[in-house]
Amino acid sequence: MPGIVFFATENHDAVVDFYTTVVGAETWLEQPDCTILKHDNLLFGFCARDHTDDGGTVTFVYDARDAVDAMHERVGDAAREEPHLNEKYDIYQFFADDPDGRAVEFQVFEDGTDL
Repeated sequence: MPGIVFFATENHDAVVDFYTTVVGAETWLEQPDCTILKHDNLLFGFCARDHTDDGGTVTFVYDARDAVDAMHERVGDAAREEPHLNEKYDIYQFFADDPDGRAVEFQVFEDGTDL
């Protein structure tokens, strides 16, 4: 069964724009105060609220390093760091911040693990 992860946000439009325009997610479903996005097999939603859930990390997994590098270029100043090898987890990755300050990770498994 598929699932959806929801986050409350005080910046609904800016957050949805970041994930659709910059990251490449698609709007899967619009509800009265929530937008559910889809990126490959990940469903995640943002609901307009008077507070922001900025804990946790939204991770996007790619199949090659060049795709991670391309995302680094796309997120621009939102990136916290340069893409790099994380030997502990055997991934190539970098972190960025979305408009809410939520951590966003872009990675590829170096061992070829495929989702």
